[in-house]
Amino acid sequence: MPTTLDPGTTVFFKLTIDGQSLGTFNGCDGLASEVEIEQHQEGGNNGFVWQLPTRVSFSTIRLTRPLTPETSKVAAWISSLATGITRPTAQIAALRADGSIVAQWGLIEVLPVRWQGPTLDPSNPAVATEVLEITHHGFTDAGGA
Repeated sequence: MPTTLDPGTTVFFKLTIDGQSLGTFNGCDGLASEVEIEQHQEGGNNGFVWQLPTRVSFSTIRLTRPLTPETSKVAAWISSLATGITRPTAQIAALRADGSIVAQWGLIEVLPVRWQGPTLDPSNPAVATEVLEITHHGFTDAGGA
């Protein structure tokens, strides 16, 4: 009997910008889209109201992880915006503990909108974490899973 992998079990997420890995993150929130609907009532049609799609919006994605040497890659990407804004394509892959891919998403025209570094407080020792927030203009083919 063939073994099947649990499709929903993920441990971490890998972020790649134009083919360059920015490392792995242990949290990913905000992979979402919403279609705005306009209602149109047609004269003489009392059975229903037309539900017409108008605009698609995409939420900001938050990636979190403990500080690692890969943090410098994020800093370099954000610093590169000072010389001109380019909006690259990105991929987020949800990975299992063994590194196999559960699912992946391609993102069009990605832009970092916020980075938050760790709170360094010796009176409150905890894992130093960073948060990267990115925005995008939509989903695209992520190259298959």
